[in-house]
Amino acid sequence: MNEDQVKDVIHRWQNTPEDDLKPEDYQQFKNLGSACLTQGDGSQLLKFLRDEKKQEIVRSMGCVLMAPLLNAVVKKEKSLDHCQAAITHLTRTCRPNELLHSLLEIIEDIDPGAISESILALVPHLQTVLLQLGDRKAASVGSALTALQRQLSRLPVPYTRQQEEADEHGLCRCYSALAVFVKPFIEEVKGKRGSWVTTSEDEEMRTELLKFCMRSLREPLLEAELNRDRKSPLWLFATEIMVTLPAIQESLSEILFFSTLKKNTQMDSVESKESRACLAYLLFVQLMGIQNYPAVFSPLFVLQCNMEYINQLLSSKNESHLLKGLALYAKSLESVQDNSLPVSLLELKSFYSVPQNLRQVLTDCPMQHLRESGLKVFQLFINKLDAEAKHKFFRCMLKTSNHAGVESYIVKNIRNQVEFSMKSGDANKRFLGEEFLSLLGLVFCLPQGAETDLLNSMDRIMESLNLLRYLLLRDKELRSTTDVWEELCRIKDQYLKILRVCISISRGYYSAELKALREDQKLKAKEAREAARSTRLFKSMTVKHEKVSNMSPEAQHQVLQSALVTFDLMESLIFRIEEITEEKLKIPN
Repeated sequence: MNEDQVKDVIHRWQNTPEDDLKPEDYQQFKNLGSACLTQGDGSQLLKFLRDEKKQEIVRSMGCVLMAPLLNAVVKKEKSLDHCQAAITHLTRTCRPNELLHSLLEIIEDIDPGAISESILALVPHLQTVLLQLGDRKAASVGSALTALQRQLSRLPVPYTRQQEEADEHGLCRCYSALAVFVKPFIEEVKGKRGSWVTTSEDEEMRTELLKFCMRSLREPLLEAELNRDRKSPLWLFATEIMVTLPAIQESLSEILFFSTLKKNTQMDSVESKESRACLAYLLFVQLMGIQNYPAVFSPLFVLQCNMEYINQLLSSKNESHLLKGLALYAKSLESVQDNSLPVSLLELKSFYSVPQNLRQVLTDCPMQHLRESGLKVFQLFINKLDAEAKHKFFRCMLKTSNHAGVESYIVKNIRNQVEFSMKSGDANKRFLGEEFLSLLGLVFCLPQGAETDLLNSMDRIMESLNLLRYLLLRDKELRSTTDVWEELCRIKDQYLKILRVCISISRGYYSAELKALREDQKLKAKEAREAARSTRLFKSMTVKHEKVSNMSPEAQHQVLQSALVTFDLMESLIFRIEEITEEKLKIPN
């Protein structure tokens, strides 16, 4: 289209009522503007948009130029300043509703490779447009926030300090811009606090801002590493969220403890729980917004409420979720008095599920720092249970853990409780009396009998033998109840009898395998130069979840030799226990 044709088209538009403009006219207007930008004539386009004689055309059709102008800004074209000025002029000239519609369409169609750049470019102008809507803008603010957060959810959340500082994908910058974006709308709600008359529009704006906060807690804050010693961009964004909730008259304690999230937050139960879990973490662990938290709730009540969120976090495989769950668990327990949690709590679903999820962390998590943190929290939880609750918890873990390491830790705690009961002079029936026997029956037990894999069960068996030796040495309190002492001796005899058989079978098996391995190594050395050699297939055994047959011959030799040493240790402990038993039998009742 030459210059004269362009003038004719513009002249026609100037003389055509807005209602008579056709879709083809809007497309042609957009094409002409895009052509100017493509040719680097941003100044010419700006001149046209500012021409007083053309303002009716700009007001009617200018919205269609927002997409090409923002695209030019994102691509940092040569006429960048002219494009920015053109966008600013359009936001002041075009109708806000039409501009909003155009901007929301642009957000929905953002190029996946330019999400952060696009959002950073349009957010200030989007804010300007929304503020021009007057008193009926809550729904529009909600639509804009939802669209922006939907796009940002496509970006990876930086986790390490280096990733956050680099901010390669721009997520941190975008959320900093988003915090600035919502401030005027928060101030509007805040300014109406205490007003006798609350309109439906005010309530709708609060709801939209609440939805924004809850979505932000779930993503990106639940995924991010937050540390009060490092005021990172996401940390600062988290503080803004925790300030915003009270500012829009949302009580932190009500959100956490009484589930007063409005039904129209449009979050399903899992999303809602994850958001509130992050809120609990920020409040109780990072102490954000703690000044707005009423200190009237007992530590036990807080623990009970937080267990739902702890369970949600610990059921995840995400490192960030697990770290937050362990930290929240520890902080919730710290304020509770030792030996105070009643057995009735263990009947609650969360008080069963959380330890089971924690057990999964201890046994299956590949990250050592999480396992170490988990073990500390595990012990902290045990410390808080009263005697009856400990007894029930130990029974539950011995029956359900199916892991020798966890079971050995429980047995060690049982010994500690027996020792505590003896020192305190509290002849607690659950750790010295008749009820103690049901616990011992689970401790001194080989579920697979003589076929038990001693190496996989080594931790539990060694700890059980140490407990048995301890009980026999400290027999005075147990002898005070004849039935308890006699039953202990019976359990002991039965346990050691099966264990001896098991050791004998295992020793013979591992000795034969060790001998075969040595012979196999000699054979391989002898036939090393032969092109085709046949090797003896090593019988497959599982040792600490690793197939012995998959190990190198040196590693196989070490494992088999260690197994035989372990059997020696077990036998020496059994021998010592029998010695103690004989000595105690000489003592008159």
